[in-house]
Amino acid sequence: MSIEGKELIADLRARGLIAQTTADQELEEHLTGESRTLYCGFDPTADSLHIGSLVPLLTLKRFQQAGHKPLALVGGATGLIGDPSFKAEERKLNTPDIVANWVDKLKAQVNRFIDFDCGTNSAEVVNNLDWIGEMDVLSFLRDIGKHFPVNQMIKKESVKQRIEREGEGISFTEFTYMILQSLDFAELYKANQCTLQIGGSDQWGNITGGVELTRRRYSGQTYGLTLPLVTKADGTKFGKTESGTIWLDASKTSPYAFYQFWLNTADADVYKFLRYFTFLSVGRIDEIEVQDKEIQGRPQAPGILAEEVTSLIHGDEGLAAAKRITEALFTGDPSQLSEDDLQQLRLDGLPASDLKADDLVDRPLTTLLSECGMAKAGREVKDALGRNAVFINGEAKGMADNGASAECFAKDKALYGRFFIVKLGKKKYHLLELV
Repeated sequence: MSIEGKELIADLRARGLIAQTTADQELEEHLTGESRTLYCGFDPTADSLHIGSLVPLLTLKRFQQAGHKPLALVGGATGLIGDPSFKAEERKLNTPDIVANWVDKLKAQVNRFIDFDCGTNSAEVVNNLDWIGEMDVLSFLRDIGKHFPVNQMIKKESVKQRIEREGEGISFTEFTYMILQSLDFAELYKANQCTLQIGGSDQWGNITGGVELTRRRYSGQTYGLTLPLVTKADGTKFGKTESGTIWLDASKTSPYAFYQFWLNTADADVYKFLRYFTFLSVGRIDEIEVQDKEIQGRPQAPGILAEEVTSLIHGDEGLAAAKRITEALFTGDPSQLSEDDLQQLRLDGLPASDLKADDLVDRPLTTLLSECGMAKAGREVKDALGRNAVFINGEAKGMADNGASAECFAKDKALYGRFFIVKLGKKKYHLLELV
């Protein structure tokens, strides 16, 4: 396999995926001709990775496709400490049992992104608890700490901001995080001949610390490459919605909600996100942008982005379900939905409520639908009933049905014996589940 570092770096630059490197020309030459080993770290701060981790994960995959060997480091040790980089306050420390459980879950997620069975450049997962956990405090202070002048550490932007901010500042615990991450790089260089670390641009100080420690301890030449932190054109935080964080775990963010997140990407962001989050060529993405400028109406880019990323994370089956649910809600025909589809909607796809048999006794639809939050007042529901614009599982309801809640929500009319999709007007939906 011909390995061309120049082509790889050029593609990353064309995608806007390089924020900083430690040595541009040298790195291109280093990546040319033979396979190199690189790594990226992921600390277990929750029981799932979120879409903020996608850029480094997909970049590992891009390097592997170019012939290099990726290591995904899961921070069983650093996850017990907490990275202070550009955080406003001290992280909450989690127990070793919790962190160990999260480590196992992150290992399983990483498996979906990089190939662990492709010959000499097969990926590996490593855990820094394996070497940090075995080190005694005196060895750490004498052998590692002596290489880190404090006056240089406090000049690092991520630390400097915390020191200068009013409040509790930074603890010695988090202050040592940079040393631990630097040690990771040195240890992976020694044990795995790892010569490149990638990470978000907020990791620049930690990465350069590892480059320097590797040089001092092992006279090794290593490199660092940082990726831009993903931002949105409107200034709002990427990866957050009204319902919360967008997770990669389908039990925390359903494939449908995941698909909708990408489908609703703003025009100002969508072409950048196509470059960041898909494996479409830069030339193809440029074509899509040109075509969208030439046509009138909704651009095609958000749909392409949603399909590409959802398929990547949740597979063809997850994508098919997301599109099926989207179509059913658009047409108002829920008959095509599976029970799993409805469970996705109950998780995070629609506003949802439990429905008890007692709720239906002497409760008109105007009251029931107002109380579940579909309308601010019964008048809105009454007006919709007057236009036959209330639909329960696709069936239109009118004023004659207002006093027949028990009949409208009878168990034999429920989807799979328990679900009712209620549509009010053109856009308001609510999912009721018999309990």
